[in-house]
Amino acid sequence: MITLADAEATESLGRAIAPLLRPGDVIALYGDLGAGKTTLARGLLRGLGATGDVASPTFPIVIPYDDLALPVWHVDLYRVEDPDEIAQLALDEALADGALLIEWPERMGDRLWPHSLRLSLERDEEGGRCLTATVPTAWGGRWPPR
Repeated sequence: MITLADAEATESLGRAIAPLLRPGDVIALYGDLGAGKTTLARGLLRGLGATGDVASPTFPIVIPYDDLALPVWHVDLYRVEDPDEIAQLALDEALADGALLIEWPERMGDRLWPHSLRLSLERDEEGGRCLTATVPTAWGGRWPPR
């Protein structure tokens, strides 16, 4: 478990994860509303070179960041009600030369890739966050970030 004192620490962790990403990687971000998923995603995207506003893709569902050091599609499945809708998003296309960063991956049902790094964020009593990771073999030697 990694303890994150505030939003700045959460974003900083995202920046530390950024250089670990490789083409074909999937990072699945779990947590309730306000748990810090978008903050972590923002840090990761900024760590890859994103500038300006990095918002949650709740309404567009997918925001591609094709001009980064590694192309990343930031996906927010909060509004997806049926896992069958996921196929229409063509997420596999992003994995050919980039990575996926998925908020609300539980909406995918059993369609989440088994090689996904699963990060769960929860609020703690002091207003910080606790992050737990389920690390697949594909991430061996890359986790935790230093």
